[in-house]
Amino acid sequence: MKVNKKIAAFILLLPCSIIFIFTVFLPIFTTFGYSLKHFNLTEPDQEKFIGFENYKTVLLSKDFHSALLNSAIILLYVLVIGLVISMIIAMVLNKKTKLNSILTAIVIVPWALPPIVNGIMWKFIFFPGYGLLNKLLIKFHLINEPISWINNRWMFLFVISIVIIWRVVPFSAIVILANLQNIPDEYYDSIYLEGSNKWQAFKEITLPLLIPSLGVVLINLTTTAVNVFDEVIAISGYQFENQTLLVYNYSNTFNFLDFGIGSAISYIIMILTGIFGYLYVKNMTVEKVY
Repeated sequence: MKVNKKIAAFILLLPCSIIFIFTVFLPIFTTFGYSLKHFNLTEPDQEKFIGFENYKTVLLSKDFHSALLNSAIILLYVLVIGLVISMIIAMVLNKKTKLNSILTAIVIVPWALPPIVNGIMWKFIFFPGYGLLNKLLIKFHLINEPISWINNRWMFLFVISIVIIWRVVPFSAIVILANLQNIPDEYYDSIYLEGSNKWQAFKEITLPLLIPSLGVVLINLTTTAVNVFDEVIAISGYQFENQTLLVYNYSNTFNFLDFGIGSAISYIIMILTGIFGYLYVKNMTVEKVY
């Protein structure tokens, strides 16, 4: 009987396993194989095994360093600003009012939009000429001439970070909100009876008990910031100085048709993202309140 159950379980899992092998594991191993070759479609007769030379070429490339710096700056903005805004929104939604359901629905809207639609919408807002933001600033006499929001590299990195934060904060806020709603009111009643204020209650109760959800939020913010692509293309195209890691990867793989270099870049991005995820998960601790 036990044998039959094992066979039945194996048969039921087989279709899913086959799909998983062909859509996940096979592309992973194929991409790694490409990364060890000189494999440029413009030179089909020059394909050959070169070991880790592609990785060396990428890591020593100034273009890669520029894209890495752009992604690192975006990541820093998204982590700091995104986390703070997510916590503020979650705490506002945690207040029991009649408008909670409506506010929650409104908050989710940016998360539901496709990234490319999100990028196009924000392009009209930050258009270098007379975009919506420039029109508003000029109307209220805050500036005398339009600001080139996306033509300056450092300004663009801040703009694209705001765009990403606007898209990713809803999910992060909902995760924190779910955690907040699971904290018993008795904990706060006890600490207020001891004479503590709201800041002390937040520091001693709320923040420690939010650590599990904050870990999930940080992973979400990190992966979204590192893997940003659609918004960058929609707002600035393939401008060299504005390239992030994924745009740099796409340019090498599909614009220059260098699948060897592109595959190496893909693995480097995967390793960097994996390191961040591992560090967050490893350092997540749950403090028990007795």
